[in-house]
Amino acid sequence: MRALMIAAALLATAAPVAAVAQTAGPAATAPTSAFERDRQSILAEAGQFRVRFDFRENVSFLAGYTPVESHDSAGNEIVRVVYDHGDKISLQHILVMEHEGQSIVVKHWREDWTYQPATVLTYAGPGEWTLSNVPEAERAGAWSQTVWQTDDSPRYGGVGKWSYDNGMAVWTSGPTWRPLARRDAVRHPVYDRYLGVNRHALTPVGWVHIQDNMKMQAGQGDDGDPVAVVQEDVINTYRKWDGYDPKAGDDYWAATKDYWAAVRDLWDAAIAAHGGVRVQEVAETGAVTGTPLMDLAEKVQSGEVTTAAAIDQAKTIIATATAR
Repeated sequence: MRALMIAAALLATAAPVAAVAQTAGPAATAPTSAFERDRQSILAEAGQFRVRFDFRENVSFLAGYTPVESHDSAGNEIVRVVYDHGDKISLQHILVMEHEGQSIVVKHWREDWTYQPATVLTYAGPGEWTLSNVPEAERAGAWSQTVWQTDDSPRYGGVGKWSYDNGMAVWTSGPTWRPLARRDAVRHPVYDRYLGVNRHALTPVGWVHIQDNMKMQAGQGDDGDPVAVVQEDVINTYRKWDGYDPKAGDDYWAATKDYWAAVRDLWDAAIAAHGGVRVQEVAETGAVTGTPLMDLAEKVQSGEVTTAAAIDQAKTIIATATAR
């Protein structure tokens, strides 16, 4: 996990990216259907990017709480297609940073898209996720987006539709519960979850992920409703850029993708067995499984352990962490 800590430090101190050269992709071919148009919008998120992460707390709704100062960071990130099964698409984000002349690679978040989903995995509160049914009227023409942490443990899921009004391609989720991001969790704030609306919009030079988050405090008592603490805007801008070599990230993925495929299957099995999953959250890594599963991937890449041996260890790690 040392690579993850170094990458986090580099992101926190990275220079602004306003002057970064941008490389626009080729003109898109006209889609043959609304479904295919949506698919191509999702697949347009794959590529090589310079990313800027911009976080801004705006309005306090809790007496005595003062919004924290806005902050931003930047980094290099590649997004690769894990699979494309037509109505199901998976994209893997991988950070590729430089530190003292060495490439630092960190498997970042993963996003899975499903067309007209019957269920979606949703955040139910600290350490718990549940498979929620999607009403038939809500799923028609819609896509779910499920986001996973660096170790492929769950993060959040939501459902929304792509729209193409005013010359924009935009997917907008319904209100979605989410666990704290590392940037907040490490501060141990008074809130313990977000209720957010997510938008993914294509731009001429890439795409942008816009979040409207209400940071919430747990309610009092078993039946108490969560209490709004502060509203936050997040704008994560992905600009196509070939100003760095993605080889280190692609080499990592080539060496570990079979291991991570098995890890995904293990998480899916745990979720299917109980209609959801419980796993302890950790501020630094997102889940208690984060460090051991990420460390195993590094050992697979270095040849210290075989993929098969790592999968066996991952099975024990996930089974232990999700035991009820």
